[in-house]
Amino acid sequence: MRTYVIIDASEVSSVDFSQVLQTSADTLRYSVDGSQALLKYEDGQPSFLWGKTEYTHAEILEVLATDEWTPDEPLGE
Repeated sequence: MRTYVIIDASEVSSVDFSQVLQTSADTLRYSVDGSQALLKYEDGQPSFLWGKTEYTHAEILEVLATDEWTPDEPLGE
């Protein structure tokens, strides 16, 4: 099952990209203000994410629909 975790952007440098589904910091989704990043993984929480809140797909969709994650204006306008 795919699981999601939100981390502070300052923690991105400590991510082991071999243990998550993204390949680099450039492929992460960031919050509108750039302060947080979204990670996703399968088959158990990587040790560097222990203690972080885990979200299901349905739960993370609710989070990503908030103003913190979705800009009011479409990008480029």
